[in-house]
Amino acid sequence: MRILSNPWTGIPGYNCFGCCDTNPIGLKMKFTETEDCVKSEWIANPDFQGYHNVLHGGIQASLIDEIAGWTIFVKANTGGVTSRLEIKYKKPVVLDDKPVSLKCYLLEINKRIARLKVELFNSKGELCTEGEADYFVLSEEMAKLKFSFPGKEAFYK
Repeated sequence: MRILSNPWTGIPGYNCFGCCDTNPIGLKMKFTETEDCVKSEWIANPDFQGYHNVLHGGIQASLIDEIAGWTIFVKANTGGVTSRLEIKYKKPVVLDDKPVSLKCYLLEINKRIARLKVELFNSKGELCTEGEADYFVLSEEMAKLKFSFPGKEAFYK
């Protein structure tokens, strides 16, 4: 397992809701990579609840979308944008169950569309939410030009 570093940390104006350490209202996600997937463990605070003591579904969708983006960075060596995100809520994520964990798998890239599968588990290892995402991926050159994509190796420093 490799710990991924955030190559945008310290760049003026960088304030990603999903992964920026200094965004005061952000998710502050961190990531690791295995041979077959990208993983994240995340601890919610009460500001992210929907129903009492339950993680808001929109926050779950944001977690799923963010890890999918990071999977594109390191598994496809490019950047892209979400073109489709489908979420299946199977079981409530109770905020007392800390941490939640996510796994994202790059299933395929067909021309410019990457398909990904994401699983979100509670602290007991129970599958609570599933996501399927389609990402419109750019060439590495265009990702560098349009999204300041630093190249795959920048995530391993």
